[in-house]
Amino acid sequence: MKNYTASMLDLIQAFKRMPGLGPKSAERIAFYILRLPPKEAKTLAYSILKMKEKIVFCSRCGNLSEEAICDICKDQTRDSSIICVVEQPNDILAVEKTAAFKGIYHVLGGSLSPLDGVEPRNLQIKELINRLKKENIKEIIIATDSDSEGETTALYLAELLKKTQAKVTRIAFGLPMGTNLEYADEVTLSNAIEGRRQL
Repeated sequence: MKNYTASMLDLIQAFKRMPGLGPKSAERIAFYILRLPPKEAKTLAYSILKMKEKIVFCSRCGNLSEEAICDICKDQTRDSSIICVVEQPNDILAVEKTAAFKGIYHVLGGSLSPLDGVEPRNLQIKELINRLKKENIKEIIIATDSDSEGETTALYLAELLKKTQAKVTRIAFGLPMGTNLEYADEVTLSNAIEGRRQL
């Protein structure tokens, strides 16, 4: 990449660090931005900075929000007695696209992975337990990914939550093992929520 200017090379390297972008994709995006009119490039840069400044995590569930409490938690029409536990905020978006779930959420912030140093204390599990003590929860749906880390997390939570009064269920998967929730299509994910099983 010695033919690139320093600033172009910096931008390409920044894009290469993004998930799913290889060297060629990073180069294409960098050239696309280079060809943008200055006003559009500034708008793009401003949108990124604005997002970084404004977005926070909901203090109740961990979802993305621009206020202390997210829109889903504030929605009085949702069934607040059912919590769907997911790994990341983008999993909420995947479930919401199905329109099959009308409860509320709890974001763990990842999945258990002892080899990577991710233990229960590194996830929002204590916060989930605190919510169960304060809120009238009748069912907890565990909607972690179907990979080994997601399954480990689901089993750990199922064992931990046996002590609560709530029914603990796991979404059914019409997906191959190892598939991430965010990549599931709406119909498959909707069926998985409808076909959840008790743990």
